[in-house]
Amino acid sequence: MQIHDVRVHPEADRLKREEQLAWKIAEVAADPVAVEAEVSEMIVNRIIDNASVAIAAINRHPVTTARTEALAHPRAGGATVFGLGPDVRVHAEWAAWANGTAVRELDYHDTFLAAEYSHPGDNIPPILAVAQQCGADGRALIRSLATGYEIQVDLVKAICLHKHKIDHVAHLGPSAAAGIGTLLGLDTATIYQAVQQALHVTTATRQSRKGEISSWKAFAPSHAGKLAVEAVDRAMLGEGAPSPIYEGEDSVIAWMLDGRDAHYRVPLPGRGEAKRAILDTYTKEHSAEYQSQALIDLAFRMGRQVQDWDDVDDILIETSHHTHYVIGTGANDPQKMDPEASRETLDHSIMYIVAVALQDGEWHHVRSYAPERARRPDTVRLWHRIRTVEDPKWTERYHAHDPAVKAFGGRITIRMKDGSEISDELAVANAHSLGATPWKRPDYIRKFRTLTEGILDNAEAERFLALVQRLPELRAEELAGLTVSLPQGKLARNEHRGIFGWPGGNG
Repeated sequence: MQIHDVRVHPEADRLKREEQLAWKIAEVAADPVAVEAEVSEMIVNRIIDNASVAIAAINRHPVTTARTEALAHPRAGGATVFGLGPDVRVHAEWAAWANGTAVRELDYHDTFLAAEYSHPGDNIPPILAVAQQCGADGRALIRSLATGYEIQVDLVKAICLHKHKIDHVAHLGPSAAAGIGTLLGLDTATIYQAVQQALHVTTATRQSRKGEISSWKAFAPSHAGKLAVEAVDRAMLGEGAPSPIYEGEDSVIAWMLDGRDAHYRVPLPGRGEAKRAILDTYTKEHSAEYQSQALIDLAFRMGRQVQDWDDVDDILIETSHHTHYVIGTGANDPQKMDPEASRETLDHSIMYIVAVALQDGEWHHVRSYAPERARRPDTVRLWHRIRTVEDPKWTERYHAHDPAVKAFGGRITIRMKDGSEISDELAVANAHSLGATPWKRPDYIRKFRTLTEGILDNAEAERFLALVQRLPELRAEELAGLTVSLPQGKLARNEHRGIFGWPGGNG
């Protein structure tokens, strides 16, 4: 990997194009380096993972909204929409919108955490949509997804957004644009403009993940993916972008991030170096914020040691800065302790998550968030006895560069009313590559079958699984099969009428 120093440059000292981060990202995207077999295998795993969580969420309200909007933009030979099968096609950017929302709705797919947070699987919907519309084959799709993952992970390793209350999808716009550039074989100059445009239009505040969290949490990454598709299209048509978007005097860094004295060190593969960043990422066994994964596994084994939950006096979670201040009591969000809170808020409340995991010994993407589950009196009493604190040890491990040291867990201490204590800790989730039961292909397939059971016909589920596992050899016309179709009458509709469905329009 090559480390690139990124600083703000005043207009009087304008940085040469070839020295700008966006250009260096574009060079990585344009490099025709081969994809290693291990990376190709993981890409297939993550396409399966995305499809499983998308179908599990297929009839939730935000997903029906995005699908309704997408269907108002039909296009012969366009891209597919989850739930509708290969014969229904829409414009690629709208497929990215609909499918990206379905993938993110349950917050249940892959993750990478470093200086910033991310769900790199958000790259898949926009890149796959363009691949379907533009006639790419399986090998091209693999190469482009390797780029999308690489760029997002490398940006996340180096540039913190949340410290400045900028949402993490600001790294997704550039990574998706770079991946689409690889897919279409675009030259460096065109990708450079697309990356800059994509960053410029995908910067937004983190209020979407604060306080009363709404459905926009699911829409934010699909919106970034949609904007990335449009940015690439404009760049291909010869349009430029705000430049230098990272290093300029009035750039994103200068005014939204660390300011004019900023100094970032961004790692990127050198020319001819394989794109392996997807192998640094990890998926979720449980449908909740990633920082809760290890704590859920820990709560399962600790909960068996408690006979009566009303005998618990206090539960302390010692954990990282992020877990304490974003999903813990350090966030100072009353909603995180509210039994009437939305699912989107509950899955960002480690207090709620640990309470339910302790009591139930399982985590289910529907049952664990059901309103009646959140309101259960003994759960509310336990939940309100849980607090978090930051432990510098766990914060240091969270930010560690050594994968053997890096951790996202913590220590839980249950103090009983008689003064006795139960205490234990877990550094990484069981499903993590360094965990007790690291996930392989059969685990992703099991997750797909579990989440789609009762939603998909078995024959359709098996068709998809067979096809996606042949991804490296798929012809362009077969890529339309990388979707799934629900049985007739099983796909919910959004009954509201919006602008696109107004009488006389396409809807």
